[in-house]
Amino acid sequence: MKQAATAFSPASVGNVGVGFDILGHVIEGPGDTVTARRIDSPEVRIAAIRGATVDLPLDAPGNTAGASLIALREALGLPFGFEIEIDKGIPLGSGMGGSAASCVAALVAANELLDAPLSREALYPFALTGEAVASGGRHGDNLGPMLLGGLVLSTADRLVKIPVPSAWHSVLVHPDAILETRRAREALKGGYALGEFVSQSANLALVLAGCYAGDAGLVRAGLQDGLVEPRRAPLIVGFDAAKRAALEAGAMGASISGAGPSVFGWFETRAQAETAVPAIQAAFMAAGFDSQAWVSPINSPAAKVVR
Repeated sequence: MKQAATAFSPASVGNVGVGFDILGHVIEGPGDTVTARRIDSPEVRIAAIRGATVDLPLDAPGNTAGASLIALREALGLPFGFEIEIDKGIPLGSGMGGSAASCVAALVAANELLDAPLSREALYPFALTGEAVASGGRHGDNLGPMLLGGLVLSTADRLVKIPVPSAWHSVLVHPDAILETRRAREALKGGYALGEFVSQSANLALVLAGCYAGDAGLVRAGLQDGLVEPRRAPLIVGFDAAKRAALEAGAMGASISGAGPSVFGWFETRAQAETAVPAIQAAFMAAGFDSQAWVSPINSPAAKVVR
């Protein structure tokens, strides 16, 4: 039986505009890495956190990775525990699923050390418990795609992988700014009209139908967030110009990634996506922010054991 394993979880685009808290996809490039070791003591310990720009809790119950492994241990009645080390590769408060990536990487690494490893779907409830530590809610829009790869619909108790044409690519641009998830969620408080939900449901349906059919026209018609984006956009300096730059470059749609401030766009080809990057970054530069950008297939790989 292995005594130690290391896993990598990629960053992700949460919500994908029209699927608040339930739809997301992974990207290639940045991610978090977690090493887990079996220990005789029946507990979860965090030995180190590296790469974070602010202090993150080493106390396991208050850490997304630690809380997810505590839930795993308790549910399986394991006689042993885990000690983990976390290497952060996703900027904090970026809207790229950093908290989710830590708990997914921890679970995938720890799962490798079980006598009877679980399926990725079976790890999902424990990941939800971990994510709730950071965001205050059990939402799987980042967790699902990290566990399965690609575009995933993640409900309270089910993961559904959505087929997407292999040619379709995403652009993710992260301005050098921080927007805390809890602050971004505060912006969503208040009343909503029934018509807003009907419109958003229609848009989500169009995007999902377009993915299944490989019909970019349906996605273009639906990839418009009229529910959350209008309430969060004022928190992101340069967002309107960045979104406009993506659409003018041919994006099927563009919106806020997760809670922001990162912005994503979907394109029909990699060439289109790569061509759009300079204009989107220029929009943030005009607002006073340097930025990083990644182009990757929407069907990017899931979290994996690396050693």
